[in-house]
Amino acid sequence: MQGTVRSFDPDTRSGAVFLDDGTELPFDAQAFDAGGLRHLRLGQRVRMRTTRSAGTGKLRVTVVTLVTFELPPLPVPPWERGRDEGGQADRT
Repeated sequence: MQGTVRSFDPDTRSGAVFLDDGTELPFDAQAFDAGGLRHLRLGQRVRMRTTRSAGTGKLRVTVVTLVTFELPPLPVPPWERGRDEGGQADRT
């Protein structure tokens, strides 16, 4: 998902983006830090990873980074760690 930086506060490392449909979506310091950035400028294009809140169904930004950067890989859930590509437990 991509958007445009609407606001960014370097002190709190949080801000908001406009999605391409005009929807405003806030992001917190944790999402900013996950993208490996140091600063954002207003109007800058960004790439985001989002999840939907189980309780409210609203989108929440989990990673925000520059559109020219790749998103970091998703973390491997604990129950999947130690498995090979075929899904078998690693026996080494």
